[in-house]
Amino acid sequence: MNTALSLGGVALALAILYLNMRPWWKGGRDFKAILPYGSGSVLGSLATVCIGGLLGWGAAGNASLLSGSGDKAVHSVTGTGSAPVAHASAGALTSAGGVVVFLLFVGVGALFRGSGKKDRWRIIGGFISWSALGFLPGVAAVLAHLVFGVNWIGDKGWSMLNNGAGLL
Repeated sequence: MNTALSLGGVALALAILYLNMRPWWKGGRDFKAILPYGSGSVLGSLATVCIGGLLGWGAAGNASLLSGSGDKAVHSVTGTGSAPVAHASAGALTSAGGVVVFLLFVGVGALFRGSGKKDRWRIIGGFISWSALGFLPGVAAVLAHLVFGVNWIGDKGWSMLNNGAGLL
């Protein structure tokens, strides 16, 4: 996937990450408090490997929009320009892994619909920040484990449906 990610876009994504993690860290680190941001983050991370789908299109477009906005913000604040950043992929989804991502999309959508305004913004913030950060080579290397896990779950589920075999 060809994305236009810049240092300014990465700065904005990191700012969104910080603004969501700081209150959670200072507020006692309750799992329920980080769930909205975390669910958006997982979906945003997986969107970077959804080549040809709506999630992939959204991730690439988000990275471009974030980069343009970040470049303007960095230039406005510091007077310096921004530089392009290398990008990478965390791997590829199998067809069964794609089904798992679809089910995660439905789950995050249900969480979004049942959440209040503040948590909805946290879900959106998680998606926005991680659908850009997921293209960074170092982050993509770590996210490869997430993609492997999603593919493994999908493959085991598919095997169970086809063969009647257990998950292990």
